[in-house]
Parts: sequence; structure tokens; C-alpha cells
Amino acid sequence: MQRLTSRIARTVEASLSLTTLLIKEAPSSSRWLRKRSFSAFSWQQNVPQNGAVPGDFLKWGSLGFCRTSRFATGFTPLKPKPLDSIMDLDRAKNRSAEDLASIWDDYHLGRGHIGLTMKAKLYRLLEQRGSDCRYFVIPLWRGSGYTTMFAQVQLPHMLFTGLEDYKARGTQASPYFTATFYTEFAENKDLVLIRGDIVFTSKLSDDEAKWLLETTQSFYLNDVRYKLVERFNKQPRDFEFQDVLRALDMPIL
Repeated sequence: MQRLTSRIARTVEASLSLTTLLIKEAPSSSRWLRKRSFSAFSWQQNVPQNGAVPGDFLKWGSLGFCRTSRFATGFTPLKPKPLDSIMDLDRAKNRSAEDLASIWDDYHLGRGHIGLTMKAKLYRLLEQRGSDCRYFVIPLWRGSGYTTMFAQVQLPHMLFTGLEDYKARGTQASPYFTATFYTEFAENKDLVLIRGDIVFTSKLSDDEAKWLLETTQSFYLNDVRYKLVERFNKQPRDFEFQDVLRALDMPIL
């Protein structure tokens, strides 16, 4: 048992040393957490600048979208951090895709950020579909009910804000959560790194932000779910929000 404990300690120490070599950001005051395993999206759980959010939602009520909103027509997110300011790219080039994905995920745990990865092929599909259908609504379950989130896909970014906040504030509505997709390793390692930044921690927890990002991706990458995204953007008269709830196995209130 003592030898096993010592071996585990050496493995953890080696992992942290490797992360220290590759990650350039100042370390967080929080302690490292145990590695958790999760995919870029879950099937079961879960840009042009001159577009306008579809405004005709007769079957489930007007959302009060403002067509002049900067958020709706190409909101400029908070300035993202370049990847070379987070990671030592020269050293990273010599690591395998598996090592980089593990380091990236581990590094962001417990830091108020979200770290995910995805295959380059899936990113290209997300990019293609996101340019065609930029907006969607995702119910975020909380206790006995849900909060509806409004998502904008403007790769290499995704932006999320509360739908009610967007309806009330229009051009003043700020994103609760932004995600940036880094494609520096897409060609030679078939790896896209994803960093999520929670703008308002009072609005979203880390787990909620991660679930929101994964679930939104699932609606764009799953052929069946993507039909709902298409309907929302192209045939809003036929869009039923209840279909989204059913896809997520959420109760219809």
C-alpha cells in the first residue's frame, strides 16, 4: 500500500510538473483538483456580422428581440487571451494530443474557467453549421424549474446570456459566459482546445457553464438535434420550445 501511494504521488507530481512547463498563466490560488473525465458534448444530457435574430415566434410567444442589438448582429466578446499567452506553444508541439488534452482539462479545473477539447472534424462541422444557424435557446435546469439561455455561435467564439436579460436590456445585455475555440493544433494533432470564461459568476457556476457549452454543441453536432436549431433560425413559426425540453428529457412545465 505504501509503495502504491508513493507511485501515485510520483505520477501526480510528474503531471503537475509537465503542466507547469507548458502552462504560462499565473497559477491559481485554488488547489489542484482530481482529474475529471468528460466529453466535448453529451448526446443524452444534453459568423456573418449583418444577420438578425429570427423575430417571428408566434407559436411560443414573442421574445422581444431587438434587431439593432450588437449581441444579435455580431457582438464583440471580451478580448480573448491568445493561446500563446496561456500555453508554451513551442514545448506543446512535442506533446501528444492526449497529453495536451489532459493538461488543458486539468489546468482549468477549479479556476473559474472551463477547459474542454474536441476533434478538428467536429469543429469544422460546428463552424459550418454555426455560420448557417447562429442562434439557439437552451433551458438550464435549476431545482424545480429552468432558466432559458440565449446562445450565439460566432466562431471562434460562443456567447451565452439569459434570455430574459436579453429581452429586458437589448443592446445593454452582456454575455454571462463566453467560450473561445483555439485551432492551433487542429491540423497536426486533430485537436481543438476550448476555453470558457464565466463573466458573471453570480449567474452561472462552473458546472452549469460546462453543461451549457456541451449541450449547445450537442444541438449543433447531432443531426437529429440540429433540425431544431435549423427550425429556430429558418422556420421560427414552426419552432416549438417544448421539443427542446423533450430532447433534453426535461419536464414540460
